[in-house]
Amino acid sequence: MEIKVKTLDGAEAGSVTLSDDIFGLEPRADILHRMVTWQLAKRQAGTHKVKNRAEINRTTKKIYKQKGTGGARHGSARVPQFRGGGRAFGPLVRSYAIDLPKKVRVLGLKHALSTKAKSEAIIVLDALSLSEPKTKALSERLSKLGLANALVIDGAEVNTNFGLAARNLPNLDVLPVQGINVYDILRREKLVLTRAAVEALEARFK
Repeated sequence: MEIKVKTLDGAEAGSVTLSDDIFGLEPRADILHRMVTWQLAKRQAGTHKVKNRAEINRTTKKIYKQKGTGGARHGSARVPQFRGGGRAFGPLVRSYAIDLPKKVRVLGLKHALSTKAKSEAIIVLDALSLSEPKTKALSERLSKLGLANALVIDGAEVNTNFGLAARNLPNLDVLPVQGINVYDILRREKLVLTRAAVEALEARFK
């Protein structure tokens, strides 16, 4: 698959051939769903915690006599039905991570890239370099390219000025190629790759 390469100013800068093994697959919704579920589950902290009745620091003395009060029978004041008592079946510290084979994760990333390629939502830029970290100037350039909602993937390192200029723009994510992932690809309308990112992806899946 051949796609034209542009500069940040919108000028043409040649073309690049995208590998069909990475960008030319028929997307499968089930694999993409498994990948997104795996990512979102893995990033949950799982640090929520409540106290059950055994962890409440309260007297264990019977609060009133068993019979003759006209009320329900109660013993401990640490039970869940009293204010300040323990929580019944509340959340505990745990991991939400689920297992997903490495081959499925690799395939999921390929299918996410193929999804954007099939819908013609991939833009390849020559490089992401700015002389000054000016958000307004970058916003004007991106609007000319039609990038209002996009994920931008650079090479091994994101250009410092570009990263500073882009971090205050809404609906724009900028990542190095090592951080590319299925969830971020699918949540944005456009996928912007640099030449360096394309080369790194092809070397990664070679």
